[in-house]
Amino acid sequence: MVNMIIYITLGFMITGIFFAVLRFIKGPTAADRTVALDTLTTIAMALLVLLAFVFKRFIYVDVALVYGVLGFIGVLVIARYLEGAL
Repeated sequence: MVNMIIYITLGFMITGIFFAVLRFIKGPTAADRTVALDTLTTIAMALLVLLAFVFKRFIYVDVALVYGVLGFIGVLVIARYLEGAL
């Protein structure tokens, strides 16, 4: 039962990655691409947490937290650049 839930969750993540990459490539504005990049960061964090659960190695949760903070800072830098504040 747990394996079925993991496979379903992985399928949703792969679908989300597909649509986010599509928006990143096709996005007409830089803001669309920024949101797609932030979405990819969030999905990657969730994937790391899922891997931590599957492999019972909870160091991946710490890696996901650091990755989330770095992704947030990256999105802030891109947003400030697009706003023209830098």
